[in-house]
Amino acid sequence: MKITLSKLSTKDLATLAQRTINVSESGTYAVITAHPLLADLKLKYADYDAVYAKQIYSGKGDSVAQADKERDDAFSNLKGFLNGYRKLSSVANQQSAEDLYQIFKLFGLELYKLSYSSQTAQMKKLIEELEKPENSQKLNDLKIMAAFDDMKTKQIDFETLFAEQASANADLRNQKSASGIRKDLEKSLKSFLNLITAMKDVSDWKLFYADVNELVKAAKNSNNLPHNNGEGNPQ
Repeated sequence: MKITLSKLSTKDLATLAQRTINVSESGTYAVITAHPLLADLKLKYADYDAVYAKQIYSGKGDSVAQADKERDDAFSNLKGFLNGYRKLSSVANQQSAEDLYQIFKLFGLELYKLSYSSQTAQMKKLIEELEKPENSQKLNDLKIMAAFDDMKTKQIDFETLFAEQASANADLRNQKSASGIRKDLEKSLKSFLNLITAMKDVSDWKLFYADVNELVKAAKNSNNLPHNNGEGNPQ
C-alpha cells in the first residue's frame, strides 16, 4: 500500500490514523493486539488530535477586551462625576469632590490609553489611595461608594481574565508545535503501514492488510476531492 502521508490534509491524516486504530482494535485481528507499533500510533494520534485543530492563542482576547472596556467605563464615569461636582461651588461636599478628583489626576486622567499592564498598575494604586479612611469617607459623603465599588470590581474582573489569558497562552506556546506533532504521527503511521505491508502474505495478516489498504485508498481519494484543495497542513 502506497501513500504519501505528507500530502494528506490535516483532517484526512487524522481520519486515516483514527480509522486504522479502530480497525486494529476491533478484536478481529489478534496479530496486531498489544503490538508496540500500535501503542505508539495511538500515543502519537492522541497528541495530534489534541493539538491539530487548536487555535494558536487561548481565544480569551475578546473577553479580556470587554472586561477592559467595562473597567474603562467605570473609571470614566466616576472621574466624570467628580469633575462635574467639583465645579459646583455652592453644593455640599464640593471640596471632597475636588480632593478626590486630584487623586484621579495624580494617577492619570486617561488611563484607558495605557497598555493593559500599565493601566492595571495605575488602577491598583488609584484604588489603594481611594480606600484610605479619609478618602473613603469622602466617597461616602458624596454617596458614590457604590460607583467606586463597581470600578474596583471591574478592575478585579479584568485582572482575573488577563491572568487566565496569559496562563493559557503560555501553556499553548509551551506545547510542541502542530507541525512537529504531525511529523511524529506521519512517522508512526508510516511504520505501522510498512509493518502491515511487509506481513501481507502471511495468512493471519492477509485480511488485516486488505482492510487497512481500503482505508489508505479512501484517504488518497479523499485528498483528491475538490473540497480538500484549500485545506493545508498545519504550520
